[in-house]
Amino acid sequence: MTVRERFEKVRREQRNRFSLRTRLTALVTVEMLVCILIAYTLDLIFNDLLSIPWEVPLELELFCTCLLIGILVTSLLSRYFFNPIKKLRSAMDKVAEGDFSVRLNEESTSKEIMEIYTGFNLMAEELAATEILQTDFVSNVSHEFKTPINAIEGYATLLQCNPDCCEEERIYTEKILFNTKRLSSLMGSILLMNKIENQQIPKNRTEYRLDEQIRQSVVALETAWVQKDIELDVELEKTTYLGNEQMMRHVWDNLISNAVKFSPFGGIVKMKLTKTAEGIIFTIEDEGPGLSEEAQKHIFDKFYQGDTSHKEEGNGLGLALVKRILTIEQGEISAENLPKGGCCFTVKLKVK
Repeated sequence: MTVRERFEKVRREQRNRFSLRTRLTALVTVEMLVCILIAYTLDLIFNDLLSIPWEVPLELELFCTCLLIGILVTSLLSRYFFNPIKKLRSAMDKVAEGDFSVRLNEESTSKEIMEIYTGFNLMAEELAATEILQTDFVSNVSHEFKTPINAIEGYATLLQCNPDCCEEERIYTEKILFNTKRLSSLMGSILLMNKIENQQIPKNRTEYRLDEQIRQSVVALETAWVQKDIELDVELEKTTYLGNEQMMRHVWDNLISNAVKFSPFGGIVKMKLTKTAEGIIFTIEDEGPGLSEEAQKHIFDKFYQGDTSHKEEGNGLGLALVKRILTIEQGEISAENLPKGGCCFTVKLKVK
């Protein structure tokens, strides 16, 4: 039986039950009657049975007794009425974070709570199905795109090597190569994102030197920072880390390439790696234009590019990949503008 069928079944079964409003009205009425009854009983005990002089007016007795008992009973009843709402709020927060596997127990004595919980489960199930469909679609389409793109890139490379090409043909060939490489990079990033998003726990974990891995990323991007005459200020403490070495390489490649890309010609990029009792901290600073207020909110969203002047140099997936990888590694990343200008990214990793 699907969730939708269960939802209709619950609505049919609950038609003859008392609603939450009716129950609340009945409980409040009973509470008031109990308070009045207890007040009269106390007055009877003190005045008639115990013969204790009790000169307090009956109206005041009723008021004080009802107030005390009402506070106690209402606090107990509020748990019964509001705990289901707290559970729903907690489940909604998980769905907002992208966890569509959360489900609520539909068994309840309240008709409204059962309908709400069943409706929530239906929503979560439909969202999960949509997410799976979207993921499969993106993965399949990306795979299908890569083959013709690689073929176009290969033929364009052959044309570029042809000595009989005129200047105009050579320019067109270079543009074809440039755009096919962009498409190929985009498809690769999408496939990698799809792979990482479906991975909930770290895999292929090994112990390796984190500082050496960052140095390798710096050397691999030498062409980029040499062309812009970027000066590097690197301070890397000897650090051993247990994690997915291949995935973590994407983190450093992306952060370093972004710092170089947004730094002005002849600028300085500072990198620092330290190990403390709380964990491992890596910071990278550039002298670029910094982040706008809007960019700071969406910098780690997929396909978001805050600086459109560098749109042709990326696809908006780099920092989203970094965020996802660090989440799997139980790490954190944050970005902030520097007072003197530029931006600083901070990566925090746990010592495992």
